[in-house]
Amino acid sequence: MSLRRSAVSVSALVLTLLFSACSSSVYHDVYPTLIDGRYDSEFPYKGCSKQLEEISETVQMLNCIAYYRTYPFSPEEKMTRAGVTAAVLRAKEASSVYVNSTSAGTATVVYYNDRNIALLTCAHIIDFEDTLISYYIGDDRRPTQFIKSLAVKEKQTNYVAVLPEGGEVEILALDRATDIALVGKRFVVQPPNAPRVFTYPAGHARDLEWGTFVYLFGYPSGYKMVTKGIISSPNKDKRGAFMVDAMFSRGFSGGIALAIRDGVPNFELVGIIKLVSAHSSYFLTPMKENGDVVYDPSMPYTGEMYVERKTEVESGITLAIPVEAIRDFVRTHSDAIGARGYVLTGFLKPD
Repeated sequence: MSLRRSAVSVSALVLTLLFSACSSSVYHDVYPTLIDGRYDSEFPYKGCSKQLEEISETVQMLNCIAYYRTYPFSPEEKMTRAGVTAAVLRAKEASSVYVNSTSAGTATVVYYNDRNIALLTCAHIIDFEDTLISYYIGDDRRPTQFIKSLAVKEKQTNYVAVLPEGGEVEILALDRATDIALVGKRFVVQPPNAPRVFTYPAGHARDLEWGTFVYLFGYPSGYKMVTKGIISSPNKDKRGAFMVDAMFSRGFSGGIALAIRDGVPNFELVGIIKLVSAHSSYFLTPMKENGDVVYDPSMPYTGEMYVERKTEVESGITLAIPVEAIRDFVRTHSDAIGARGYVLTGFLKPD
């Protein structure tokens, strides 16, 4: 009986030693392999909440409103673009109406010095057309050359609510082709607390690989959030552009993407979120009067029908602008923004 107990004890001791040896081996042998000079594809093996919180303080919500004065034209006027003059618009002032267009996205503080602050974002968030024209539809169901309404932008306001002195910012530089923009302002009075600036180094989006792990910061639906994702189609356009599988909603455009090189907290900026993939469809809808009307689905509808456009987000497919494009953008506009007191020589400095 005692011999059997001894055998069981020995077996238990052997198993304990084996598991201890495996556990020790995993900790000492696997983690050091993170130090390979490449971006990590593993989930961070230690906490980095403090660093993530500090980064989040540099990420702000950007809101924009464009104010348009809209001039209507009747079918009988047969107004074309060539016929629109300042005199024609003045004659239409009595029948004109004011409308506005809004957008929201994410911007990151990348510069602050001598009361000047600059934020990086996407151009499409703040880029509103100066003139909007709608045309009458002909018998062939195609737009004619005759104008139905013409809207002229009279004012645009861009603001970051958390900034002092009202938060209104101006456009410092904008590039429609790359969808990159810088906004900023000069404070009249030195803020009592200096805004936190994103200071992590610029990385290299061309070094991203399939499965590279990234953190992303933004304002989906107006809420500041940090999320994670993995890279797909790295360097898809041979200029560093990539895709991320993270789940987004409207408002995340302009949010930053950070990769990790050789373990946290070695974050590097590799790009900004450009847009969420979506598709639009058209469907028939009943006439609406005095707001939403509840219809009885058991009764045939006999009223007028209208066409509405519905956009559905394709979750998990998000495009990003590579940091290489951002670096080129800053270099291209450095003289112009430097002349206005924004010297971004330290921004996007490689590690």
